[in-house]
Amino acid sequence: MVPLNFSNALSSIFYLTGIPGYEEYHHWISIPLCLLCCVGIMGNCTILHIVRTDSRLHEPMYYFLAMLSLTDMCMSMPTMITLFRVLWSISREINFSTCVVQMFFIHAFSFTESSVLLAMAVDRYVAICHPLRYATILTPRLIIKIGIVALFRSSCPLIPLLIRLAFIPFCRSHVLSHSYCLHQDIIRLACADIKFNVIYGLTVVITLWGVDALGIFVSYVFILHSVLKISSREGRVKALSTCASHICAVLILYVPMIGLSIIHRFAKHSSPLIHIFMANIYLLVPPVLNPIIYSVKTKQIRQGIFNLFLPKKISSSLT
Repeated sequence: MVPLNFSNALSSIFYLTGIPGYEEYHHWISIPLCLLCCVGIMGNCTILHIVRTDSRLHEPMYYFLAMLSLTDMCMSMPTMITLFRVLWSISREINFSTCVVQMFFIHAFSFTESSVLLAMAVDRYVAICHPLRYATILTPRLIIKIGIVALFRSSCPLIPLLIRLAFIPFCRSHVLSHSYCLHQDIIRLACADIKFNVIYGLTVVITLWGVDALGIFVSYVFILHSVLKISSREGRVKALSTCASHICAVLILYVPMIGLSIIHRFAKHSSPLIHIFMANIYLLVPPVLNPIIYSVKTKQIRQGIFNLFLPKKISSSLT
């Protein structure tokens, strides 16, 4: 067993991978990725601006939507710098401390987004099952507390993992399989006992994502139970339509997340292109699609976008 060495880890330099076998096309591949990044930033910034400036949107549902947009950007933005550095052939190197910070942001805000989606499911449950008490239950003070708890709940469990990494020597190849740092990727390069990281990391993932997924599922069980009691078909459709955007956001986050976790743990010897493709979908697609979905499905957000980018007469006729 190799002894743990604090200085060894801190002095480690890792090398990021672009898309193996397609290095000559990296500049061309960066164009659609850059467009996706710009669309995601612009879309989420637009949502945040509309919710902040339109007093009609100062309601729990839109506060949670603003949290989702902010979390999307915090999850994907730390990866953009290193991604484009690799694709534009500027540098493939990343030191240990930068790698740990990037890893923390990716994983912490990934868990935070899951927590926000759980809060949004509870919001839909209260709105549909207890509409008369909606404003009194989900007060602004409670929403702030939910946001703070979601952030601490998602970030604190990662601290032991990252501290442990600082004492693990990396004496194998220092080449990472992505254009950014992921915990499950970097521990594969260690030449020490990594049972703690593997078991504790898996426990954190199952606990946080599992509890959130279970909470979302239970919320929708109660929502469906309440909706089925509505006598009119139009009433049932209207109630369920308010959940459509949230269900899409849940699928957009959880499907790539589950796929990436399965590939890392059970398909380690599959093509590197599959790992890279799934990892980029996991980090780039939610920030792009979530604003689009909520803009299309939510009348108030759509109206706010029209008012922001179109002349008043045109926007009023479209909405």
